[in-house]
Amino acid sequence: MPPVPVPCSATPGVLSEGPRWDAERDELLWVDIVGSLLHRARLRSDGRLDEAAPVRFDRFVGAVAPVLGGGYVLAAGPGFLFTDAAGTVRELAQPEAGRSDVRMNDGACDPQGRFWAGTMAHDESPGAGVLYRLELDGTCTTMLAGLTISNGIGWSPDGRTMYLSDSGTGTIDAFAFDGETGDIRRRHTIVRITELGVAPDGLTVDAQGAIWVALWGGAAVRRYSPDGSLLSTVPVAVDRPTSCAFGGPDLATLFITTARHGLDETALARAPDAGRVFRVDGLGVSGSPCAPYRGATEPSPASR
Repeated sequence: MPPVPVPCSATPGVLSEGPRWDAERDELLWVDIVGSLLHRARLRSDGRLDEAAPVRFDRFVGAVAPVLGGGYVLAAGPGFLFTDAAGTVRELAQPEAGRSDVRMNDGACDPQGRFWAGTMAHDESPGAGVLYRLELDGTCTTMLAGLTISNGIGWSPDGRTMYLSDSGTGTIDAFAFDGETGDIRRRHTIVRITELGVAPDGLTVDAQGAIWVALWGGAAVRRYSPDGSLLSTVPVAVDRPTSCAFGGPDLATLFITTARHGLDETALARAPDAGRVFRVDGLGVSGSPCAPYRGATEPSPASR
């Protein structure tokens, strides 16, 4: 039988998202966007997650990455935050300060340690999303505009290609990536999801260079080759998988976050584990831990 994802977190989130395996601390990170929570957990020997007390914020939290040397950087509300393990919070760059119609969504660090995260409008207006990059000096650079729901982001094992999903347009795009400068160019679409009500959400890239993407509304995670060819599908027993990441001691466990946000009572009765983190083993591939943020964790003068 093919591997089956099983729930491994204790309490269902509302909109669980953005799993990241922090190899330095041997813990899984994820967020609950509309619950405004940062979750951290260690993996127990029985496969369950031993969860620390979550950290609550005063705004929606779209994504998290560990900071080299301690603490966490988050894409939250109108910009970026830093928090330490004790829950002390500092605002970093706030590129959308003063706006209440948009929020930060998914994000991740590139191999050089810069933190990329995109935005979306609360009403999902087409073209309202922007992709930002939090630089190592703490300033913020606009990298792309005209997105709808900027979502999953990842890099090929050699660091020469960046992938970005836009849930609003149903596409996954690839870019040539210059690690030294952080520049992206030669944008082209490699995957286009056309099923009604299904959208590409968060993604990760495995050690062989294949792209794993969670299908919001599609009850599955799909694996695509770098040219966009479909390689395999992992069904998930909930309607709204949101993202995925490899982790565990051998980096061969795929963790899948899911959501119950927007589901009615009938759907929740059919899938009571919606909102939990799932795990699946035996896929025959492994991934990489997330890259940490290597930049400043004090607001830069340009960002104040």
